[in-house]
Amino acid sequence: MHIHNEVRRKLQRGEVVMGMMHFTGSPMMVEIMASAGLDFFIIDMEHSPIDIGLAAHLVRTGDAAGIAPLARVPEVNAGIIKQLLNLGVRGIVIPHATRESCAKAVAAVRFAPAGSRGSCPAVRQAGYGAPDWKAFTEEANDEILIIPLLEDKSTIDDFEALATMPGLDVFFLGTFDFSVSAGVPGAGFDHPVVAAALEKIVKLAKANGKYVMTTVGDNISTEYGRDILRRGVQMISYSADALVFRRACRDVAALKVAMEKA
Repeated sequence: MHIHNEVRRKLQRGEVVMGMMHFTGSPMMVEIMASAGLDFFIIDMEHSPIDIGLAAHLVRTGDAAGIAPLARVPEVNAGIIKQLLNLGVRGIVIPHATRESCAKAVAAVRFAPAGSRGSCPAVRQAGYGAPDWKAFTEEANDEILIIPLLEDKSTIDDFEALATMPGLDVFFLGTFDFSVSAGVPGAGFDHPVVAAALEKIVKLAKANGKYVMTTVGDNISTEYGRDILRRGVQMISYSADALVFRRACRDVAALKVAMEKA
């Protein structure tokens, strides 16, 4: 199996990369995301009931459909991370990232000498028997993305330590959790506290050759998205598939009520 990470290539080319959190555990939903032109989906194993067995089917679906599978782990657990990497996910999202958890993630994600990931040739990512193990491990180390999810004010305050840490690639500002931690629950980028956090992240990340990611929630305003891109964000996660579907259902229900009143 070739480990080519198209998300990394697009970021390096300066392209905007767009995707969605995946909560539903539906291979069909993954195929729909791909057919609509999204670049990636993030298998959520922190808040959703998706387990490693279902994640395996979702990764295969993503590969077949041409959309990059990433995964958010519930915590930095080397065993879970290793299983996901063996399946062939292109990136690992670290929730509530800290200096300590990011250092553990770098070690767990990469093979020696860059990390401590365990070796086994009989896995999907290695094509069930990589003929050149050294070449495989080097490519695996180079292609994987580590994405710290910045959700706490203390992490933003300490962000310079993360921005300069080797092995981290994309910094994901989780606006909802951060707004709660910062004492402005529900605030978006029009609030000075959230805007200042993003400005700090972008400045330090770009100075260290890293990328910035955030979410637009389920806001479908093109101008809101453009504003975020103008601020230096290159990778956007558009809400979660379950919330997007719920919004569509609410629109249908509202139409029903309007027709009944007509």
